[in-house]
Amino acid sequence: MINEVIKNILRFIFLVFFQVLILNNIQLSGYLNPFLYVLFILMLPFETPKWLVLILAFVLGISIDMFSNTGGLHAAASVFMAFLREPILKLIAPRDGYDVVQKPTIQQFGFGWFFSYAGILVFIHHFFLFYLEVFHFANFFSTFFRVILSSFFTLTLIFISQFFFSNPKS
Repeated sequence: MINEVIKNILRFIFLVFFQVLILNNIQLSGYLNPFLYVLFILMLPFETPKWLVLILAFVLGISIDMFSNTGGLHAAASVFMAFLREPILKLIAPRDGYDVVQKPTIQQFGFGWFFSYAGILVFIHHFFLFYLEVFHFANFFSTFFRVILSSFFTLTLIFISQFFFSNPKS
């Protein structure tokens, strides 16, 4: 239990600094914005209470906002993503349900399940974030194109991190 808490604290710190120092400096024509920090929410254990997931998502988002000067956009998108995490997990649950010792990783559930889980939540996060940022639907398709490209790039980084940094036993 203590090991999991320490592992999540370190993951939180690493993802915030990686996002702020490296990924926030990647922008290709304003259409490609990778947000790997959402991996923290995705990797939280299944047994994490919903209230704690929401608080952690808020702290994560507001941390990114403070460094990025985005006035709460990331906090709002992260909390929205965390709010929908449980219903999405129920929607794509395996027939036998989730075991308490399992973690939401490719190693535990396979590529298809993890792609559905991460893909839906990353798309929701990016959709909410980018449309909240522009706050109108005048350029709906260009913003939607930005959502698609950024979601794809973020998912690519998430899958790379799953293959390189996940312990097959955890």
